[in-house]
Amino acid sequence: MKGGLRWCVIGLIGLATVINYIDRNALAVMWPEVSKDIGATKEDYALLVTIFMIAYAFGQSLFGRVFDAIGTRMGFTISILFWSLSIAAHALVRSMPLLGVLRATLGLSEAGNWPGAAKANALWFPSRERALAQGIFNAGASLGGIVSAPLVALLFVQFGWHGTFLIVGILGFVWLIPWLWFYKGDPENHPWLSEAERQHILTGRAEAGPGDDRRVPLGELLRHRQSWGVILSRFFLDPVWWLFVSWLPIYLAETFGFDVKQIGLFAWVPFVGAMLGSLFGGWLAGRIIASGGSVHKARTLTIGIGCAIMLPTLLATIGADDPLSAVLLIAGILFGFQMAIGNIQTLPSDYFGGGAVGSLAGISGTAAVAGTLITTWLVPVLTKNGYAPIFALSAAIVPLSFLAFRLIGGRVEPVATAPRNTQE
Repeated sequence: MKGGLRWCVIGLIGLATVINYIDRNALAVMWPEVSKDIGATKEDYALLVTIFMIAYAFGQSLFGRVFDAIGTRMGFTISILFWSLSIAAHALVRSMPLLGVLRATLGLSEAGNWPGAAKANALWFPSRERALAQGIFNAGASLGGIVSAPLVALLFVQFGWHGTFLIVGILGFVWLIPWLWFYKGDPENHPWLSEAERQHILTGRAEAGPGDDRRVPLGELLRHRQSWGVILSRFFLDPVWWLFVSWLPIYLAETFGFDVKQIGLFAWVPFVGAMLGSLFGGWLAGRIIASGGSVHKARTLTIGIGCAIMLPTLLATIGADDPLSAVLLIAGILFGFQMAIGNIQTLPSDYFGGGAVGSLAGISGTAAVAGTLITTWLVPVLTKNGYAPIFALSAAIVPLSFLAFRLIGGRVEPVATAPRNTQE
């Protein structure tokens, strides 16, 4: 439809997300061996996750403002350069203190990927295509989860964990080559963009929202209930995703006695469900809009269906007594999660103009991490006799996310922000 450059942009960002998840998951996959070598415990792992997530929370808000200030091209370049250096430096680890520092720098720099993607989505896609574009981007996270476990396990067998960290660190540097060559500007001035596709994008953007590209002050942004609907919906929902991203290999090791090789054979399966959920949720929302439904209807139905899938499958996972059943149920959970989150992540661009999207995406990402930190420290406490309590808690917070979106966020439509002060 009217050229395909915009799909190449989101595809390249999706590939960066694959690398992002390979890098962050490498420690979890190799933890049984890493912990033996450096003398670390399960509580130490929870501390490392916390360090990563605190830095990630700060990085979400920081990079949200950075992307709004310096643009998509350089924002991604800075983020990926520093996270690749951070994961490669894991090869130098011999003790917990250095590992803690490197998890902090990794979390801070990896955080830029999400507000950057939200901003690119707002710049390059009309509203009817944004959920699918976000789904493609989120599928990168799922694909990273799919390939990371077997890839890291394979590299570990060949090179050990120090060598594996170094090798996966190289991937980000390789990605920067096509990014800097390909992304020559935003749709308004990209030299390779056809005029037909440019008008398709710009006209769709004008129809979708207020078209205000100014940088909205943080205080003004937080005065709108719609901002708090996005922030709170992510606060409640994201911990479900991070429960499995951070703890799935540990869950398999503790519940079924898996070693690194067995984790590599099973831990990728749930992320297939996540990838399919990303794409289906994006397709469904786009289909509803294309059939004459409003953006509000598309977001509400898709987020609602995703949450409705998550709730019973989380409860069913409590009774899973073999690894295949467990990973298949978790695949169902992550399918529903990605259906919902892909549409929640489009809400900043549905509500506000381009100058505020990165900021709101970053703030809501920080809120997501805040919720995740709570569950991270509850995992060691609640899982002393099995994982049933943490699965039940996760099921309980899913409806709260949907209620925050509907009752606080209200109708999904453009928000009128305060006009620019011409005396400034």
